[in-house]
Amino acid sequence: MAKKQLAHLFDATKCIGCQACIVSCVETNYPEMVGRHIEGKNWLASNIRRYTANLAKRPVQLLVQCQHCSEAPCVETCPFGANYYDENGLVRNDPKRCIGCNYCIASCPYDARWSHPITGLPSKCMGSGCLERIEDGLQPACVSVCPVSARLFGDVNDPESDISQKIRVAKTQKLLESHGTKPNFFVVVQK
Repeated sequence: MAKKQLAHLFDATKCIGCQACIVSCVETNYPEMVGRHIEGKNWLASNIRRYTANLAKRPVQLLVQCQHCSEAPCVETCPFGANYYDENGLVRNDPKRCIGCNYCIASCPYDARWSHPITGLPSKCMGSGCLERIEDGLQPACVSVCPVSARLFGDVNDPESDISQKIRVAKTQKLLESHGTKPNFFVVVQK
């Protein structure tokens, strides 16, 4: 069997823009940040960002987070080895090795990292609350709260997983593939 590669899928054709995923991310991973915005940005202190992009010949709202790239610039640029790939293919950060230089934030072409104003350390998807959920056999918070099932998470190397089945039947795109990061975040742009 192929090595596990956990990935996210965002179905832009289903999303209703309720932002339940963003709120649940904050509540699950950063309860101390509920209601706060990231300094200098108009974003809630969440691992999910809201963008509008022109995909499929029309403007589409994208709710984007860490792409868990197989060739992640944040892993390559970290001078202390604090960013790494775990056994599930997820890009992780070891706070014991991180000094808060934020090279990883600067190197991410997806703008998916942010500096936590209390710890001074970079934050990203998966936060500790969602990692605990996965270890307990649950879905990440953003997936579990979506009222229209616009999000999936699972092993893309397992052909029987829900995410693999969805990728087979829907038209998906990966973001900024030209950057060579090999992202593991899929966006459904057409059913």
